[in-house]
This record gives sequence, structure tokens and C-alpha cells, in this order.
Amino acid sequence: MTARTHAIEIDRALERLAAGTHHDPFGVLGPHRDAEGRGVVIRTFQPAARAVAVRPMGARGAAAAADIPMERRGPAGGFEVLVPATSAEVPDYRLRITLYDGTEREIDDPYRYGRVLSDYDLHLLSEGTHYESWARLGAHPMTLGGVAGVHFAVWAPNAERVSVVGDFNGWDGRLHPMRVLQPNGIWELFVPGLAAGEKYKYEIRSRDGGGVQQKVDPYARAFEVPPRSASIVWGDGGHDWQDGEWMQARVRTNHWFDRPVSIYEVHLGSWARVPEEGNRLLTYRELADRLIPYVQALGHTHIELLPVMEHPFSGSWGYQVVGFFAPTSRHGTPDDFKAFVDACHRAGLGVILDWVPGHFPKDAHGLARFDGTALYEHADPRQGEHREWGTLVFNYGRTEVRNFLLSSALYWLDEFHADGLRVDAVASMLYLDYSRQEGEWVPNEYGGRENLAAISFLQQMNTLTHARYPGTVTVAEESTAFPGVSRPVHLGGLGFTYKWNMGWMHDMLEYMQADPIYRRWKHGVLTFSMLYAFTENFILPFSHDEVVHGKRAMLDKMPGDSWQKAANLRALYAYLFAHPGKKLLFMGSEFGQWKEWNAEQSLDWDVAGAPPHAGIRQLVRDLNACYREEPSWHEVDFDPSGFQWIDCTDHENSVVSFIRRARDPRDYTVLVFNFTPVPRDHYRVGVPDGGWYQERLNSDSAAYGGGNVGNAGGVMAEAIAAHGHPYSLPLVLPPLAGLVLKPAR
Repeated sequence: MTARTHAIEIDRALERLAAGTHHDPFGVLGPHRDAEGRGVVIRTFQPAARAVAVRPMGARGAAAAADIPMERRGPAGGFEVLVPATSAEVPDYRLRITLYDGTEREIDDPYRYGRVLSDYDLHLLSEGTHYESWARLGAHPMTLGGVAGVHFAVWAPNAERVSVVGDFNGWDGRLHPMRVLQPNGIWELFVPGLAAGEKYKYEIRSRDGGGVQQKVDPYARAFEVPPRSASIVWGDGGHDWQDGEWMQARVRTNHWFDRPVSIYEVHLGSWARVPEEGNRLLTYRELADRLIPYVQALGHTHIELLPVMEHPFSGSWGYQVVGFFAPTSRHGTPDDFKAFVDACHRAGLGVILDWVPGHFPKDAHGLARFDGTALYEHADPRQGEHREWGTLVFNYGRTEVRNFLLSSALYWLDEFHADGLRVDAVASMLYLDYSRQEGEWVPNEYGGRENLAAISFLQQMNTLTHARYPGTVTVAEESTAFPGVSRPVHLGGLGFTYKWNMGWMHDMLEYMQADPIYRRWKHGVLTFSMLYAFTENFILPFSHDEVVHGKRAMLDKMPGDSWQKAANLRALYAYLFAHPGKKLLFMGSEFGQWKEWNAEQSLDWDVAGAPPHAGIRQLVRDLNACYREEPSWHEVDFDPSGFQWIDCTDHENSVVSFIRRARDPRDYTVLVFNFTPVPRDHYRVGVPDGGWYQERLNSDSAAYGGGNVGNAGGVMAEAIAAHGHPYSLPLVLPPLAGLVLKPAR
């Protein structure tokens, strides 16, 4: 190539840099060996500069010689100078920039630094096995060649040009274009002088059509407070964990299969607010001070958080995620959230996080058409869009997308010590025709409706999380009869630890919302759950979804006058805790607030201490205590040996009775429920043993706001056979209530 031809190419390259269309800035900018061996040509693009000079640097970071003025090359802002150099090493230098107003500033040149990501990193990312990809992609403060700065890396294989933009460069995409690493299509740039706290986005020019858009970092670990949307460079090591004892003990829990799991489900933005400060949200640290002691006092074992991952629209309750690696800044920083989890663990509470790999929003600054193409989603809307929710579907068959999601799941367990992940809307992932009409979906390769890539992804996710973080759990919100959701992957299942029992929840609410006079004809709805109770490892959920959108609050769902509503709800909660399966109760339901949940307001704490709410909350406390203290209520949740009907056929009286047994079958409790407002004297229930049976709990107790109808603390079994047992109890059944009876030892 002649000198003239080379000069023409450089001029054209500078023109493309000025136009923001150049894909290889390192081929033009920074230091380059002069073809004639005279030294090093240093080139920079500074469109706002009146003049630029090279300042040679010595070994100790001081100027080693006089500044060398650069020559302007072209009208757009290119500058160039030949620096004589005899050694093979590129000289260390800085750029002294003089703006048109006379202001001077000195910068380090990003284009004098080599690659940061190694071929090994690229290989793992390419094959989808870099399960800590957050450590390589995204923004990371680091020191390179003794110089502090931030390394940026992002996957955008179909982009013509990607730049880092932020306050540090006036959000001008021409100033910090990145290098692309092939064949992955990962773009990277080390920007010296930057540090944690910088706001940034990626400016991406599409290869198809040349459209330019600013996108947040998919791997960003912090964001501005919405509605602002910039990513924020976040450093490491700001929190000193104090939960070592909890983390060690968690390994021995066996995923809590034989232990009590009573979950308090929380939306952090509406559990409580600060009305005197304009309805301000509580911070993570304020929530640690207020929420944790409250949940401790209730006796729950876990807190489950509606998605805390960053999301632009608060009305989505967090379920339309943009930041899959960032806790929402609405409540504070990532370190603040770590402090919250740490405090939960030190208080003996596990933390389960809602995680949403099923869909993502169309917001222009998010993942949608990230590099101008359908990168994270399917291009075909029949596969890549949930029209019902106005969201997009991840392409689970694409290696890089799977790696992104798998890394996100592991990140929350690793970085934030989460004890589990609850996966939202699993059914929407499993079925290609989910919420779609005929002709609106594409069958799989075998002509079926199952999303084979999503099934494989979920199996891989569960295998990885359980292997890498022993003792953690994964929970599926799955509303269909898909087989083996909580069966191990090696046995052909999806591999979740638990599955929400949506069928039980719907049946129980249908039964309890019926007027008691009609419940005799719905008796099968009440008892049906025991036909499938042990087919999965179930959690019994009364969740946020059941107290919004006109479904009414739990207390208001119940039939009758205010006294009967409260009695019905107490009976329902007693049945929840007595039934096989782990437990989940949404915030506010524990004291029976009258209003539907409103995500923009605090719970109705002003009524929580008044009748009947205080009594309902006291019952939940006592049920939690009984659940934790009675092995028969939690040790054998997922095997028929832990449950035995005494009588499930008394539909005329709407009464059911059963036995719950511990691993030691001699340790058991007797449960009797009367779902009518009629007290029943001398109601006989068969039991295995003679002797005294203590009335361990009565949901009609005056302490809970009931009428105090019961058995005066207990009853003696009589040697009268009933229900296939040699003994029986002559009981007084309180109206709309449950009894817990324990044989004395």
C-alpha cells in the first residue's frame, strides 16, 4: 500500500468515526507503528478540541518530556502526531486537550490498551458454559497496566458500531467506540480514569439500516432510580457478610424437605411506606429494621420477595425486568440489599427471590431488539411475544441467551446469598401455544406444543443451582398438569425443588367463598387435593395474585357477616397449615385487611391491631408456632405415610377429619374441621389410641376473636370404635373452625 493510499484510508476512517459508523476504532485510533520505521503514530478523535498534545510519561507517572503538539487531520476532529521511538515498546503517554473556550484537561487514551477478554473467556461464552459471565461482561472497575479504570463488555453481534456513552463523554457515541471480538460479537473497551458510580449506556448502531439506539447494560449491577434508566458502574467488596453460620447450616437442610417452610410473600414497595414524606418507599436498610422483626414475630421461616430485579414500570410489580443482575435502586444500592439479606439470615429467616426468565418488556432502552435484531427474543412473534402481557419471550435455544439467564440465576445465589429462586409463569415457558389461538404459534420439531428448548433450559438451571449452591431451592409457579415439575432431572423431571399447588389454592378459595349452606354440594372440591397431594413437592400459596384485580382481599372473599368472614378465614388458615405441603401467605393477609392489595400504597396498618384483625394475626402466629413445633406438621409433607383420612365423607355436615404423622408414626396430631356455622356436640371422631388428647389449637378461641366453643383444653378418648379405629373422641366442634388435638405422652 502506498503512503498516499494509506493516507486516504485514514482520512476516510476518521470521517466514519465522525459519522459514528466505524466498526474498528482500534485500527485507526491510539498508537500505531509507522510503516517506515520512524516511530509511533498516535491518533485521536476529539471533535470538541481546539488543540491536542501528546504528553510523554515517565516511569513514576510524571511527564518525561515536553508536550508534543498534534496536527489536526481533517475538519471533523481527528488529530495525529509521529512520536520518534526506537524501542519496540509503545511509549506511555497522556493526551492534553484544549477546548475552544481555553479549558484544558488531561486524559489517558483508551486506545493505547490491548484486549482484556481472553480467548478462553470467549470460548466459554461462545459455548454457553461461562456460568459466571457477569464477571466478564458488563462494567467492571479494574486496574490495567497500573492504571485504574473501567472495563466495559457487551454482546451485540449484529451491530455495526457499539460505543460507551455517559456523563464522562457528554453521551456522545463518537468518542468511545468499542472493539469487537470475533467470532462472538462481543464488544469491549477499557476506559482509564473512570470509577464506580459512573452512569453509562451503550450506543448501538445496527448493521441493518443503520438505526442508532441507546441501551442499558444487560449485565449492569446497578441502575439509576426509575424513571431515569442509565446503568451505573458498580464495584465489589462493599459489604462484609456476617451470615457464615446460616450459610454453613443451609447446606445441611436438605432443601427444607422435612423442615417447616412458612413463607411470608412481600412486595417491598407496598409493605409499608412513609406517608409523612410523600408516600416515600422504605430503603432496604429500613426494611431490615422493620420488616424482619415483624416476620420473626409472626413465626415465618422465609421471606419471599416479588422481583427486586430492576424494572422500569412499577405497575408490573417487578415482573417486567430490565436489569437481570441489579436489585432495584428504588430502595437503595446493591450493598444495601446485601445488608437486608444478611440481616434476614442473622435473624433465622431464609430469603427466596422471584426470578423472571419467562419474558421481558419491550422498553426501548432494554433487551428488545438489542443490537437492531431479535437478539434475546425470537424474531417470529409467534414464538417471541406474549401479546397478553405485552412482553417478549427469551430464545432459550440460543446459547448466549441461555448463558445470560443461567448466569443471572447463579448470580443472585452467589452475590446476594439468596436461599432460593421462585420462577414466575413456568407454564408460559413450557407451552408454545400458551395464551395463543390457532395459527398464532409454531409447533416444535415433533409437531407438539411443548417448548423443548425451555424445558432443557429449566432442567439445566435446576441442575446447576442445586449442584453449585447446596441447600438452596427453586420453586415453580406452574398452573398445569405438566408431569414431574419437582422430580429430579435424572429421573426425567424439570428438577424444581417445589411447585406451587395452584389447583389446591383455587379449589379452597372456591369452597370457602361459597355460602356454608351450599358447601355440602362442594365437598369434593375440599377433598380432591388428596388425590394428587404427593405427586409433586407442593407449596400451598395464598399469593399476591389472589388479592388484586377485583378478586378481593382474603377476608372480604369470605361469605357472611363480619364475624363469619373472620371465622371462615381463621378456619381456612388453620386448614392451610394442617394440610400437607409447605406454606405461603401474602403480606396483609395475615391480619385480614379489607382492601385489595394496591402496589402503590402501604398495607392498612391502622386496622391491624383492631378486631377482628388482631385475632387473625394472633392465629397466624400460633399456627406458625404449632407448625414449627409439631414434627407431624412438617416432617412428612411429600409422602402418603404422613397423612391419613379419618373421615372425608361427611358432606352433609361439611366436616373433615384426618391425622398428620411425623417420621415416627407414633407422633401424630388429629385435625378436625367444621366448615359450617353450626356448633356440633358429641361429634365422634375415631383415633388410633386411648388416653387424653390435648386441644392444641382451636381457631374459635376467644384469643382469636372466636366464640370460645370447644373442649375445655382436651378430651379423653373412649374405647368406642369409629372410622376404623379402636378408640374415638366425643368432640364439641366449634362453628367455622378447626381443631388440633395431640395425644398426651
